[in-house]
Amino acid sequence: MHHMTLAEIARGLADKKFSSVELTQTLLARIAQLDPQINSFISLTQDLALSQAKAADERRANGESGALLGAPIAHKDLFCTQGIRTSCGSKMLDNFKAPYDATVVAKLAAAGAVTLGKTNMDEFAMGSANESSWYGAVKNPWNLEHVPGGSSGGSAAAVAARLLPAATATDTGGSIRQPAAFTNLTGLKPTYGRVSRWGMIAYASSLDQGGPLARTAEDCAILLQGMAGFDPNDSTSIDEPVPDYSAGLNGSLQGLRIGVPKEYFSAGLDPRIAELIHNSIKELEKLGAVIKEISLPNMQHAIPAYYVIAPAEASSNLSRFDGVRFGYRCENPENLEDLYKRSRGEGFGSEVQRRIMVGAYALSAGYYDAYYLKAQKIRRLVKNDFMTAFNEVDIILGPTTPNPAWKLGAKSSDPVAAYLEDVYTITANLAGLPGLSMPAGFVDGLPVGVQLLAPYFQEGRLLNVAHQYQLNTDWHTRTPTGF
Repeated sequence: MHHMTLAEIARGLADKKFSSVELTQTLLARIAQLDPQINSFISLTQDLALSQAKAADERRANGESGALLGAPIAHKDLFCTQGIRTSCGSKMLDNFKAPYDATVVAKLAAAGAVTLGKTNMDEFAMGSANESSWYGAVKNPWNLEHVPGGSSGGSAAAVAARLLPAATATDTGGSIRQPAAFTNLTGLKPTYGRVSRWGMIAYASSLDQGGPLARTAEDCAILLQGMAGFDPNDSTSIDEPVPDYSAGLNGSLQGLRIGVPKEYFSAGLDPRIAELIHNSIKELEKLGAVIKEISLPNMQHAIPAYYVIAPAEASSNLSRFDGVRFGYRCENPENLEDLYKRSRGEGFGSEVQRRIMVGAYALSAGYYDAYYLKAQKIRRLVKNDFMTAFNEVDIILGPTTPNPAWKLGAKSSDPVAAYLEDVYTITANLAGLPGLSMPAGFVDGLPVGVQLLAPYFQEGRLLNVAHQYQLNTDWHTRTPTGF
């Protein structure tokens, strides 16, 4: 059962080939057996999962149906879950049990999804390797000596290892798409505002967006259907109708205009990945797509702009974690200032502290105009480049990452080297566009992803292209040895 996709599980449950309780018990046993190798979970919720599975079976027995009814998933551990630890991968929130469910959690629970647990992540979603978690690094199931990508590496590793069919994740600068590429999954970052951020612990509020990680575009469509929609509790949620993503998967690609930015194929891209991307382009051409070279001239400025804006917002968002109201508190503080300093110094890891300091500096008097304001202007230029491009093409295609997954610890002493791995993904966050990564092949036994970007609220188009590609390729069906 662990090799079944969400779509196959839905059909199996509808045909009464197995029950949700049986499936949940099987996967919980598999997690207990295999997860110690990859460290993809922070918390398991066995009792909750079994009670939800039993309730789902009863709902089906009473005539209800639904693609997610009785389907097992997990949540990245920054989605608040009532009465369950929500740690954000940090010592700071190790003892925090959320008093309410995030909107995403509540929506998926209402659809009948079964929560198996909370997945590991880079601390406060800050990282591209899933090595900064207080609970230890996550390992890539394709090679346990390599990183799974971050910050949603726990969700990605768990799905790749067939511990569960799909999981929620978040993407601030590529944190869904990059782990998807590194672990041979399909991952979708929706348009900013498509998925509610209420109850999703913030890293950078203008960039964060929740989305699905699964093995296929079809499964991402199912999970996104349950996650998306307007939420009056979230001021950044957009009141836009949510289409039937599954119904649009089988549209023809005949005449689809695909733009390939010339800036993507620079010296920084591994030539073996470039070859796989060109192979993907040929496959889409066979399906009727038309390829056109385009330009995104301000892409070169995206990384410096992002690494001013994101830390600036992080420094503001993380100011609430001060040892007073909730979370970690240092022992025997001498006074209030000592409480603040030691609680934050002991509760936050080095990468989080680094970004807080960078962000606070960029927002400080005398530097705001020079750094933060200028970065926001570059952000607008990046968006304008995309708007110009989408006047000529329907989607944009390129690599998800410049290199395959690196070895654990290889970039730990050089954070800038890790930041540069986000070069192809962060532009979508700066512009608020939807982006998808899908499996495109392997380099040295490690998976490689191809990225698709589309205009606002065109997630369905991305899923359609990815699904048609996956009907004609088998990269997404490959399973890591031992799992």
